[in-house]
Amino acid sequence: MEINMKRVLVVGCPGSGKSYIAKKLSELTSIPVVHLDQYYWLPGWRRIDNSEWSDIVDNLVSKPTWIMDGNYSGTLAMRLVSADTVIHLDYPTWLCIWRVIRRTMIGWRGNRGNELAPGCEERFDLAFLVFVFNYRKKYRERDLAKMADFPGQLYRFTSPSALTAFVNELRKTMQEKT
Repeated sequence: MEINMKRVLVVGCPGSGKSYIAKKLSELTSIPVVHLDQYYWLPGWRRIDNSEWSDIVDNLVSKPTWIMDGNYSGTLAMRLVSADTVIHLDYPTWLCIWRVIRRTMIGWRGNRGNELAPGCEERFDLAFLVFVFNYRKKYRERDLAKMADFPGQLYRFTSPSALTAFVNELRKTMQEKT
């Protein structure tokens, strides 16, 4: 496996494990993680202004290296232009829903480490769960279309076991390099 990752996007349905794999990739590569949720949300789960959000994303993608997790379709095209690698977690809806529910129950009334913005505690959000339920039917094709002409390395995983195999192979390659 050839490794030329410097700017990596991790995208997929909420609950697919974007933050988890971003952290794993960072551990292997020493590339810093950018959790977009930290920048998009204001305390109390208030959304940032769209023009400010675009400026923030523009600044984040201008950095020399990053592993960036989060969908935020409105800025996906901007991030794709700067990325050299995309990790797309294309998992079944039932798995993403299960993971969101599990994450909510485990992190209830707390912050999920450093993935979320300050003042944004894990909570049950029915509208978010409905979004996850509908993601494959309503939004997946839109995201796939944006990724269709990506000139860099695109890795699409349809199961956690395939992603685990990829990470293990990456780990092996990194060890061989040292």
